[in-house]
Amino acid sequence: MQIREKTEAREQKLLALWATKSTMATRIHEEEMDPIRTAFQRDRDRILHSTAFRKLKHKTQVYLASGDHYRTRLTHSMEVAQISRTIAGALDLNEDLVEAAALGHDIGHTPFGHAGERAMAECVGNFHHNEQSLRVADIYGRNGRGLNLTVQVREAILCHTGEILPTTLEGMIVRRCDRIAYLCHDYDDGSSVGMIGPDSLPEMVAKRLGTDPSVILDVLVNNIVELSLNKPQINLDSYYEEAVSAFRSFMFDQVYTCPAMMIEQKKAEHVVKTLMNMFLELPERLPREEQAYIESFGVEQVCIDYVAGLTDEAAVRIFRKYFEPII
Repeated sequence: MQIREKTEAREQKLLALWATKSTMATRIHEEEMDPIRTAFQRDRDRILHSTAFRKLKHKTQVYLASGDHYRTRLTHSMEVAQISRTIAGALDLNEDLVEAAALGHDIGHTPFGHAGERAMAECVGNFHHNEQSLRVADIYGRNGRGLNLTVQVREAILCHTGEILPTTLEGMIVRRCDRIAYLCHDYDDGSSVGMIGPDSLPEMVAKRLGTDPSVILDVLVNNIVELSLNKPQINLDSYYEEAVSAFRSFMFDQVYTCPAMMIEQKKAEHVVKTLMNMFLELPERLPREEQAYIESFGVEQVCIDYVAGLTDEAAVRIFRKYFEPII
């Protein structure tokens, strides 16, 4: 018996009846099974070793100002994976599936966070980072062969946000943990620079969730586990759900859309829009390896893929190259 088969046998024995077992994994393009890793472990490794995942290190989460303590898209993805694994493990669900989906859920995100996403949508009419993450996984990586992720991981990536819900409990965990993670760590980053703090939190949030990011995480994770244990669903008590909604509204008012942040985000949007318009008009300025995709995908899609794939630093560097005067 191969090592992978032993792992699969343990899953059948130990995971909940409604868990997504590795033996249930399917791929759009069938391939030979790995002798050591399960299908979901293989997905996780492919994402971890992808160029798109490495780029997340240099992509903004929220705060555009430089600083070594701010979260990036990479640290955000790692935090979502950690929280997701904790909940999945406690509920006897598939930890490898949630880890793979959590690590891959933002690999298609633009530079400059949601400011870049808004700018891209304004340029092309329709752009959502979850859809782009799936596109990146399907087409790029492994020298253009794509990652060929399992259907279950692909769905969890696509449905981590938006109106369509995942069909697996593991996908629901990632969707829930993405919001929990970004609210807590964006609040933590904002507190560390004095932008917000415990005294500014709404009374409901402070009373029900606490004022320390780690405490808020513990409260929410423990409640999800308590209400979802031995049940084929992922639940959060309405008492805490209401507080999370108030927390999110607070973060939008005080951080995400506050005047100081919007000034910087407008600058970021200008960079993304300017680059998109330039490459759409002059696709010959795209790198040669990107131009090779034009015949297959068209100019607009190739420009989207290239600009969305840039890190913050690369976007600024290209912008300066073409639009800042040499003095």
